[in-house]
Amino acid sequence: MNQATELLNKHVVPALTVLSENTYLSAIRAGMVSIVPLTIIGGFFTILSFFPIAGWEKLVAPYLPLLQIPVTATFGLLAVFACFFVAYDLGKQFKQEAIVSAAMATVIFLMIQLKLEDQSLSMDGLGSKGLFTAILLALITVRVQKFFTDKNVVIRLPDNVPSIVYESFLSLTPLFFLVLVFWIIRFVLGVDIDGIVQTVFKPLVFALNTLPGILMYAFLVTLLWSIGINGDNAMDAIVAPIFLQYLAVNVEAMTQGQPLPYVTAYGFFTTFVNVGGTGATIALALIMLNSKEPGFRKVSRISLPTQIFQINEPIFFGFPIVLNPIFMIPYILNALILTASSYLLIYWNVIQKPFVNVPWTTPPVIGHYLVTGGDWKAAVWGCLSIVIAMLVYYPFAKVAERQRLQAEAAGVAHE
Repeated sequence: MNQATELLNKHVVPALTVLSENTYLSAIRAGMVSIVPLTIIGGFFTILSFFPIAGWEKLVAPYLPLLQIPVTATFGLLAVFACFFVAYDLGKQFKQEAIVSAAMATVIFLMIQLKLEDQSLSMDGLGSKGLFTAILLALITVRVQKFFTDKNVVIRLPDNVPSIVYESFLSLTPLFFLVLVFWIIRFVLGVDIDGIVQTVFKPLVFALNTLPGILMYAFLVTLLWSIGINGDNAMDAIVAPIFLQYLAVNVEAMTQGQPLPYVTAYGFFTTFVNVGGTGATIALALIMLNSKEPGFRKVSRISLPTQIFQINEPIFFGFPIVLNPIFMIPYILNALILTASSYLLIYWNVIQKPFVNVPWTTPPVIGHYLVTGGDWKAAVWGCLSIVIAMLVYYPFAKVAERQRLQAEAAGVAHE
């Protein structure tokens, strides 16, 4: 096992670290994080519209159109905000005027969503269906902006003019180029940019809502964490747009009274799998609260309050779990067990599919209840998930405890 750990450290960790720190992936990740508050607000009004209480539907029926306005203003414009924030973050990283980068990308994105026949915007493209196009255009726009700036193919005014005027003229040349290029592609040549992008990403979009696909994702996330890389952050740039798209479609289905199509919508993994932190480490803290080994006992007691709010770094690095074969195995195993069992319970309609986004720091059980729009069975499953995770961790925890006590006893005897 030590040889395997050394191999991971030498060959796998450096490559994955480079990937997780990639500039473009970092910008996408930041952009996705920035739009999460919008989905939480939209989710609140969705719950208010469809709260699972007898008679609630009739009570809110007269006000339903009013309650749907914040939902449309958030979920219905998700791609617009994603484009803005991804471009803003990448512009900052490329040392461009970030607000100008964001404005340019948003202009290009909105332009290609126009319908030629009546010059109105296609609302479908502004929501979740346009997320991938929005991200791609944000990256292209800022890359072109930086190219023009680096090559000095820009209009520079005298230094004594106001900075806002100076920066706006600096963007004129790249913006004109981008508008011209995408106008030709979209309207002169008639290329359906949204359709092409959706087709390219369709296999990945399909895979992550399947049991094998989400299990592979769970394995990669926990494997990355096990070797010291923030697996959630590393993978978020790739999967967050997909999970958010699932969530938006589920919300739309809920508002139209249709069956919710996606099991693994945004909130599935953070709530049903990351119970008390990635790998359900709250279970490990509960087991070791009264450990015979003082170090384990102290770390567990210190970390438990943070794990109630899904933050598990104290126990993760305090035991440690990272690069520790004894804890790595149950850590990854718990993620796979909870992923598979939660997926099947939701797929079989025992538990409601996620359609409400709650902050990732929402405590377990409460998060289970809220993310499913108030399904009490989800809350019960949250309690059972912790018990299952404790059963998985228990034998490994006791082995680690015994080894630590033996090592301490040997050290005392040697002295």
